[in-house]
Amino acid sequence: ATALFNWHTTHGFCPNCGMPTAVEQAGWVRRCPSCGHTVFPRIEPAVIMTVEDADGRLLLASHGPGPDARFSVLAGFVEPGESLRQAVVREVAEEVGLQVRVSAPLGSQPWPYPLSLMVAFRAETLDDPGRARPDGDELAQLRWVTRDELPAAGLRLPPAASIAAAMIAAWRTGAR
Repeated sequence: ATALFNWHTTHGFCPNCGMPTAVEQAGWVRRCPSCGHTVFPRIEPAVIMTVEDADGRLLLASHGPGPDARFSVLAGFVEPGESLRQAVVREVAEEVGLQVRVSAPLGSQPWPYPLSLMVAFRAETLDDPGRARPDGDELAQLRWVTRDELPAAGLRLPPAASIAAAMIAAWRTGAR
């Protein structure tokens, strides 16, 4: 519902002629009464990934500085012409400066902010984990954690309903 609300809020006009569109098919379509163009909700693909080092430690990152920042796994949007795996490799390189090997998809979750489909992957760093650095633009802090350290680390983690929380929980229990 949130995704559709956001779509209706931002797509009230025809991209062809600029006239107001009308809602049809119970809100799943907008049609231009002037030129007849039909507009459907678009989904923006995004990748979300766990990054592990050779010792099985998990890389967590935060957008904000300070001890109250929320830590999560890495994520980013897929660029035009890019495969999902290519997006994982690019996002990890851009955000933390590491090269990775990417596994098969782990799962997915619709995410309404904006109109995304998050596709989850597991990645293993091919570099020395000590080389990881936050990009300073999207990420402010990084933290490598072991399965035993995570509960005691006192980190604010993603909300339970998110795929990020499920990915961290699966990593912690060793589930693949």
